Amino acid sequence: MDVLGVVRRSFYFVVDAILPPRERTARTQARTLGDIPVTPTTHELLGTHVTAIMDYRASAVQDLIRALKYDGSAAAASLAAAALADYLREELANAKQFSPRELLLVPIPLHRSRKRERGFNQIEIVLQALPKEFRDGTLSRLAPEVLVRTRATKQQTRLHRAERIKNMAGAFEVPKPQRIANAHIFLIDDVTTTGATLKHAGLPLERSGAHVTLLALARA
Repeated sequence: MDVLGVVRRSFYFVVDAILPPRERTARTQARTLGDIPVTPTTHELLGTHVTAIMDYRASAVQDLIRALKYDGSAAAASLAAAALADYLREELANAKQFSPRELLLVPIPLHRSRKRERGFNQIEIVLQALPKEFRDGTLSRLAPEVLVRTRATKQQTRLHRAERIKNMAGAFEVPKPQRIANAHIFLIDDVTTTGATLKHAGLPLERSGAHVTLLALARA
């Protein structure tokens, strides 16, 4: 257990609750799910399909993602989880109907050095905020342990398209391939642009025998 990460995450949540928030976080705290435009759209990126449930160009979505990623906002995590649950419920039900595969929700992992620096993985805290049935095996199971980032990569936002693709190549591994050989994995990131992170993170899962669906909270 990453005790330091838990402490830092708890610190962010306390700060979120008791100190004056940044403007983007304050705006997000004042919003409900009805204020967030949820418009699931599937994009063909790097020869694969990625579904983004929101459009980053919408100001409310920008506030939500930035408050989540840079402020560690508990309110943003809760709101993002509500939007994701709204989309996933039908997708998981359909997957269960047509296949006996175990359904796993897997967040894009951070390298341990980045997670130690930030104190939390923003998409992991969103998945932890999902209703219990999405995490305990009733509808699906939360399984962050099945994928690891073995190489510290540069921040994608600072790179051009070709650099983003190269940056992510070979950065992810599956510690126990036999564990996911017959699973259907919903691999989830916060924001996708070129699709490079999701594509390269999905490859070792597919090589391990899993069926992989690529999702992002938003497309930039």
